Amino acid sequence: MTDTRQPTTTSTAEPADYRRAGALRGSGAPGGEMTMPQKLMVFVLAMALNGLANIILEVIPDVSIGPIDVSVSSFIFVPLTMVALFNPFWAALGAPLGEIVFTDLLMGDFSGLAEVEGFLQMFLALYVGGMLIRNANSRVQIWIGAITVVLIDKVLSAIVDLSKVWVGLEDPEFVEGLPESILAIEGIGLGVDVLISGILFGAIPAMWLIPALYGKIEPLLGLRPRVPGERIPGSVQHVGWFVVVALLLSIASFFFAFLEAWDLSVGAVDTELLDQYGPGFLWVSVGVIAVMLVVAILLFRRSQKNRKR
Repeated sequence: MTDTRQPTTTSTAEPADYRRAGALRGSGAPGGEMTMPQKLMVFVLAMALNGLANIILEVIPDVSIGPIDVSVSSFIFVPLTMVALFNPFWAALGAPLGEIVFTDLLMGDFSGLAEVEGFLQMFLALYVGGMLIRNANSRVQIWIGAITVVLIDKVLSAIVDLSKVWVGLEDPEFVEGLPESILAIEGIGLGVDVLISGILFGAIPAMWLIPALYGKIEPLLGLRPRVPGERIPGSVQHVGWFVVVALLLSIASFFFAFLEAWDLSVGAVDTELLDQYGPGFLWVSVGVIAVMLVVAILLFRRSQKNRKR
């Protein structure tokens, strides 16, 4: 007798809402958003690494040729790596704060509200630089981002310095050719900063470091690496509004810069601990950074375990 029953088949079709187990749905994932612990971890990491980079700069002697300062003003590749790999808003927010806390405030050389000028300018510069690097493997974009960071920061600083002269806040003796001389000095200084900070200690190390870390460091925070072509997490959606906000931040930075010129040192700390105790006192900042990182990592892991429950 022939068996007329149809053989049973096992369907391998996946449900419509199937998601591959283990997929990271953090930064850069369609539909995924960073959690607050992830944002804070990026903020603390950017703050600590940039603070450590500036501590190293403290032991490098400054070199000046006449009125031109040719020393290294910052290791741009450190914060640039953070804004290129992670959410540029939180990384750009933490990086300049690291310099203020660990090399200004803890060293007893804090200008109070006047420090807000540099903070706003560097935040804006790093945020724009991070948004320009849409492909972490593109060395051209990395070069553009590094140079843009230096240009925005130093051009805004130069405008502030020139404004102080023109309105007489620096109490100069107006002699013939003085404004032109200051403009020339600022221009040469800008070129030196672009060459040293933007290229030598910015684009060149960053074009090797960023691609090397891309896809390797993000999963440690439970984040998906950026995908070229997708919207960068934390980037602006309306360019017009961003331009308005950028202009307002620039104007605000000018106001805080003038506070120092008017001798309004609100919240200033001038103990010069580094001069009193020598370069060895920098280890205090290093210790504070280490403790802060350990605490941040422990809290981050705890929050991740609570989410999995």
